[in-house]
Amino acid sequence: MPGGQHRDWYDEARQPHKEKTLLTESQVEKSFRSLMSTGERTEETFDKAEEMLDELRCESPLRHRLSVELEELRALASSKS
Repeated sequence: MPGGQHRDWYDEARQPHKEKTLLTESQVEKSFRSLMSTGERTEETFDKAEEMLDELRCESPLRHRLSVELEELRALASSKS
């Protein structure tokens, strides 16, 4: 959505007035894919993706795989600028 209006269940789970919800790897991956498929890849988008990855255990293979993918997407975005 334009103007940073992309909102999903991840945003809702992170609202300060709500109890902290732990996300599963499946939920993080789904939200990551959804966020990256919007086509709007700003620094804010990348920061939000990093926050999602921080929900995963440090030793998680999914965290490693998505971190590498995020680095590649960031590099592509900066080379297009």
